Amino acid sequence: MSAMYKRKSNHKHQQLSFLAVACSVFLVGACSPSNPQHSSNDNTTAKLMASKQQTILATHPHAAQGEGKPVVYQVFTRLFGNTNETSKPWGTLAENGVGKFSDFDDTALQSIKELGASYIWYTGVPHHAVINDYTEFGISLDDPDVVKGRAGSPYAVKDYYNVNPDLADDPANRLAEFEALITRTHAQQLKVIIDIVPNHVARDYRSLSKPEGVYDFGENDNTEVEYARDNNFYYVVGESFKVPVGENGYQALGGESHPLADGKFNETPAKWTGNGAREAQPSFNDWYETVKVNYGVKPDGSYDFDTLPAEYANKSLAEHAAFWQGKSVPDSWIKFEQIVHYWLDKGVDGFRYDMAEMVPVEFWSYLNSSIKAKNPEAFLLAEVYNPSLYRDYLKLGKMDYLYDKVEFYDSLKLLMQGKSDAQPLEDIQLALADIELHMLHFLENHDEQRIASEDFAGSAEKGKPAMVVSALISKSPTMLYFGQDVGEDGSEETGFGDPTRTTIFDYAGVPAHQRYMNKGKFDGAASSESEKHLRAFYERLMKISATHPTMLGKYQSLHSLNVKNAQDDSVNSYSGSQFSFVRWNENKALVVISNFSEDNLPSVTVNLPISLLTQWKLNEGEYSAIDLLNGFAYKMKVARKRSGASVRVQLNALQSVVLEIDLNEQAQ
Repeated sequence: MSAMYKRKSNHKHQQLSFLAVACSVFLVGACSPSNPQHSSNDNTTAKLMASKQQTILATHPHAAQGEGKPVVYQVFTRLFGNTNETSKPWGTLAENGVGKFSDFDDTALQSIKELGASYIWYTGVPHHAVINDYTEFGISLDDPDVVKGRAGSPYAVKDYYNVNPDLADDPANRLAEFEALITRTHAQQLKVIIDIVPNHVARDYRSLSKPEGVYDFGENDNTEVEYARDNNFYYVVGESFKVPVGENGYQALGGESHPLADGKFNETPAKWTGNGAREAQPSFNDWYETVKVNYGVKPDGSYDFDTLPAEYANKSLAEHAAFWQGKSVPDSWIKFEQIVHYWLDKGVDGFRYDMAEMVPVEFWSYLNSSIKAKNPEAFLLAEVYNPSLYRDYLKLGKMDYLYDKVEFYDSLKLLMQGKSDAQPLEDIQLALADIELHMLHFLENHDEQRIASEDFAGSAEKGKPAMVVSALISKSPTMLYFGQDVGEDGSEETGFGDPTRTTIFDYAGVPAHQRYMNKGKFDGAASSESEKHLRAFYERLMKISATHPTMLGKYQSLHSLNVKNAQDDSVNSYSGSQFSFVRWNENKALVVISNFSEDNLPSVTVNLPISLLTQWKLNEGEYSAIDLLNGFAYKMKVARKRSGASVRVQLNALQSVVLEIDLNEQAQ
């Protein structure tokens, strides 16, 4: 990742170096990225894909109420409803404003549903460290020397049994206000996801709201030893914590005076830092605002708990739960089990697990089988960046979904930037065919650069073909980040860190989203024309993703076949800058063609392989092909004896077509 975001990061933007540490100390398996084989022969590709897909479920475990698949809408909760346009760097809550739970009224929730959403991931809900005075509510002050930004990182959780007081109209009633939000969300037929951050907690973790019989992290630790299995933290024995030295003139709160901003933080003995740094004074680029949680992994990387036999990759959730029944497990495992059950009891429908691969897979078997015993429909999404570990965390760890970031998202980003062609997309889908259902797709989230930012694509329009491919290529859920649908560019300088990513550390407004929100009307009346058109595009696309029956059907790439065919056809404009595939079930087919080029293409012919025509049992003639995205009508031509088929379209710059074909239609 860029040097800029090393400073801004809470938890993963020095990704490669941190994962190397994690893989060598805390994880099972090699840490080399997978290398999908390139497929040059269409028939071979189809056969390999069919073979790999044999184990995939016919229906989606979390399918939407229609016939499509889940859409997760991620909101950064404290920014979503904020109408204040000041956005002063390092501005206070009073100066820059903050969004509230109450901003998610029926109108707001309906606007989210219009994007096909079935789940809302409310990011930043658990009470994390903030620079605000809530002492009248019994909440201790947080020290700016170990808080990133003024509003604080949502990944430095201070109290897992309550919610961020910034988000409440009445901080004393904050938990009840979140419970009311859960009720409102459910009333709109939407489900609720919140964050669980298993790898680390805030340096000053203390829960005011923990249930009877629950103890704080570290409360009963033996601090005279570096490690003990049932300690929640690791300790630098005999040394006190030292605040890291800032870089490039950095000062907490931008240099503003604060009674606790003195370059000191009282912690004796010092604890290991969240990314595994073991020094009493971590680097400024370490996750110094957090402390690493101990899961029974000794400092040498060996395990102090029962390992999970390899055959459990093929065993049920009930069998996983039975495996752990009666076994002694580290105290931190029990604490997180108590936390997730607490939130399940309040109506939360699922969890997004931060940096799950930095926690042993056995813990996930223990936790997730426990969750599913309480709520079999719970939605479990994990951030895992190492492709060699994907199957372990799905099959042994019993995750529902993982980010498809390192392979699919990264390849799409390079294609959008003009640094690669489209072939890797076909190769990746083939390599992941056995688990594609479980690989969540996205183009934006709170960690990634905004599409419209200069460092990514420089234009939200360049996200259109990528979003079509990302949303429609697989059975996996699609995720949208708030503001993505109106082209938010993340260009504001807000305090901790630099632009391109909408801040997760400071109070701010989000301009393009604020224009769409229009003072709470959520009607887009204040949006620019380009923003209105982009929002309409996202609504049409995500409706297809969320409801079209072919989304749970079969897939085949058409790309390499058509690149090869176009080489022998001087009229056909198809190239490595386009990407095409087909999705189908027994009744319908979608032929998807996306143009990543900024050139208009007057004639693009996409050929379909004979194998598909045989499966579809189509006869010679013409079939209607209606573009669901743009409303145009095309024809697919099938040659004699199903010897071939093709459809010819015109594609403008960055345009996609999604052609629906009725497989029961009689040829014309």
